[in-house]
Amino acid sequence: QVQLVESGGGLVQAGGSLRLSCAPSGRTFSTYVMGWFRQAPGKEREFVAAIRWSSTSTYYAESVKGRFTISGDNAKNTVVLQMNSLKPEDTAVYYCAASSRPIARWYGATEENTYDLWGQGTQVTVSS
Repeated sequence: QVQLVESGGGLVQAGGSLRLSCAPSGRTFSTYVMGWFRQAPGKEREFVAAIRWSSTSTYYAESVKGRFTISGDNAKNTVVLQMNSLKPEDTAVYYCAASSRPIARWYGATEENTYDLWGQGTQVTVSS
């Protein structure tokens, strides 16, 4: 059974940085898109960033553009989210996700139903 395992969450002051990592455990598999989503208390889960391997294109939510960077290794199905200039509103549980199917349109990378494999989540807390 394949699982995604996130690491790197924690507590940081506003303006600080954190680096989240995601790697698979279990059997090997192929992915077409990998991404990060987050869910703050009392809110819906939302898209943060994604990387599409076929074109190495990256996509970001407007709220994190210029502050977060997604990167990864297609061969290893690993992805990293570098988060800089963190704000209290970035506080959330961050989830890694992967899709074993190609996407027809770029915006598919921003949609939850594109992804068929999810991690358990890692908590990020930004204090003011």
